[in-house]
Formats: sequence, C-alpha cells, structure tokens
Amino acid sequence: MKHSVDSLPQVIAVLPAAGIGSRMQADCPKQYLTIGHQTILEYAIHALLRHPRITQAIVAISPEDHHFQSLPIAQDPRVTVTVGGNQRAHSVMAGLKLAGNAEWVLVHDAARPCLHADDLERLLAITDHSVVGGILAAPVRDTMKRSEACQSAISHTVERQDLWHALTPQLFPLALLKCCLQRALDEGATVTDEASALEHCGYHPLLVAGRSDNIKVTRPEDLKLAAFYLTQLNH
Repeated sequence: MKHSVDSLPQVIAVLPAAGIGSRMQADCPKQYLTIGHQTILEYAIHALLRHPRITQAIVAISPEDHHFQSLPIAQDPRVTVTVGGNQRAHSVMAGLKLAGNAEWVLVHDAARPCLHADDLERLLAITDHSVVGGILAAPVRDTMKRSEACQSAISHTVERQDLWHALTPQLFPLALLKCCLQRALDEGATVTDEASALEHCGYHPLLVAGRSDNIKVTRPEDLKLAAFYLTQLNH
C-alpha cells in the first residue's frame, strides 16, 4: 500500500563526523576532502536531505573542528551541529540527544558520499512494517579469509554464505536506538555501528540489500573511486 509523504513518520538524520581519518594521510579529516566543488561530508548530507521525509540533519563534529562552519551547508536551516566524542558511539549519542521527539532516526557515515536515492528509499520503506529497524548492507561476494592471531598468515577460509558488508545509512526508532546504545556503552560492549548496539540488546535489525558502490572513503585510493561513482550518480 502506498502512502503520501505527509502521512509517513518524519526521520531525523545523524552524521558522526568527529573523526580525524588518519588512514587518509591527508592534511584535514577525510570528510572535508573535496570531490569537484563539494566536500565528502556535503555529498553525504545532501544525499539525505534530498528525501522529503528527512527533515533535519544533525552533524556531530570534533570540538577542534574549524572546517564545518565555513561550508555552505552549514547555513542550511535543516542542518544542526553538535560536539561529538572520541568514539563513534559517543558522537551518535550526542546527535540523538538533539533529535527531540522524532519517531525514527537514521545514522549515516560522514565519509560515505555515494548513497543512491533508490537505496535510501528502500531503507525508509521499512518504517511501514518494522518496529526494530534495519541497515543497508551488501552480500559478501569475495572469498573470505581469517588470519592467524596477529599474523599475516591464513588460518582458514570463512564461509561467505549469509555474510554481509554492513553499510550506512542505518535506521532505527529513536527511543530504541538511544536505549540500546546507552546500555551497550554502559556495559562496555564493542559498538562498531548502530546495529551492533541493538544486537547487544538482543534485537535483530533487518538487512536491506544496497548497492556496493555506496563506499566509505577510508584510504587515499577511495577518493578517485568515489569521484567516479559520483559522476555516474549525476548522469
């Protein structure tokens, strides 16, 4: 059954952007590297705000960040800034505290600029039938190897069936994510993404198949690849 946008719950987006991205070997955090005339972070924010259901983007930045306020996107009334933390989970939590009474919150990597509108639409559609939420993910296609502990030698091949690459955005009910993330932090759980906080609390978020070109810019060679994908998105 189709719904009008006005009848669907609005969604607040949170982008943890307090990292320094040391693996990029750059003079500034990776989210501020440019592709064309925009930073990676601006591409990530614009990809979300183009959707009519996403009414606000909360960006959690480092207290030492002097880049964000100089960007044109900083003047967008739909964009709010807060101070993040040393870990991703703390930055996300800072964003959640500003999300007010939103029913759903979507968390997206600040260094993931190539989000496709179709993927975002499919993810948002789960609000019609899920009370737990879910994530964009891509099935593993390569042969997976586990190494010997702390060594560059193969221990064994990992069966790739039922393995997925976790992507973002990740979409959850605000109250549930806030509760699970706080509990995971209090209990010292390893929280590498928002879904892992829900998993820690016994929930099973949905996997929504997404495009493999929704890459996260982590290493220098990723920048040219992201630039290529963005040219394809804009055609």
